Amino acid sequence: MMAKEDAAERLNAAADVVNEMMNASDKGIPQDLISRSQCVVVVPGLKKGAFIVGAKYGRGFVTCRKASGAPGWSAPAAIKVEGGSVGFQIGGSEQDVILLVMNKSGMTRLLKSQFTLGGEGTVAAGPLGRDATAQTDAMMRAEMLSYSRSRGAFAGISLQGATLRQDNDANEELYGKKVENKDVLAGDLAAPAAAAPLQSALGKVSMHKER
Repeated sequence: MMAKEDAAERLNAAADVVNEMMNASDKGIPQDLISRSQCVVVVPGLKKGAFIVGAKYGRGFVTCRKASGAPGWSAPAAIKVEGGSVGFQIGGSEQDVILLVMNKSGMTRLLKSQFTLGGEGTVAAGPLGRDATAQTDAMMRAEMLSYSRSRGAFAGISLQGATLRQDNDANEELYGKKVENKDVLAGDLAAPAAAAPLQSALGKVSMHKER
């Protein structure tokens, strides 16, 4: 089992990813998309397998709008990303990934212990640009939009075929007990102190349309 500090460090890394990917001048994630999103998945350092072409593995977190409807975001639930057959579009063996969950059906999938993107959840590479809007067919249809960063470059990323599953070990490390992702995301579980930077980062970039 990984040390608790490692889970806390990943939360800090996730906050850095949100801040940097949202503040990338005119090439970042469109403000209106993250403002409309129901949930956000952040995976700092998603890795590409050296010997299995296209294989991916990473550990990160997902947080959703508060179930109560109050402003802000839920406590983070830990997830693992595994598999997927599509190679990284912008090179490199490691990428930071943000996945925006755009509607209730996408959020419902996240409440499962695991699901496969593309098979069970519609995912599309997200558009870049501060002023881009959710008017294209792909964005209107997609339950989830995915973004990546590698070596300072930003791009949409295909995560078709990748499986998201709850990271039970990391959840237990953060909350001191066994918890299911559905209970973290759909409940009022208090966020651990280590989650404060991530919640603050998301609050700043989505403050215009909190709901």
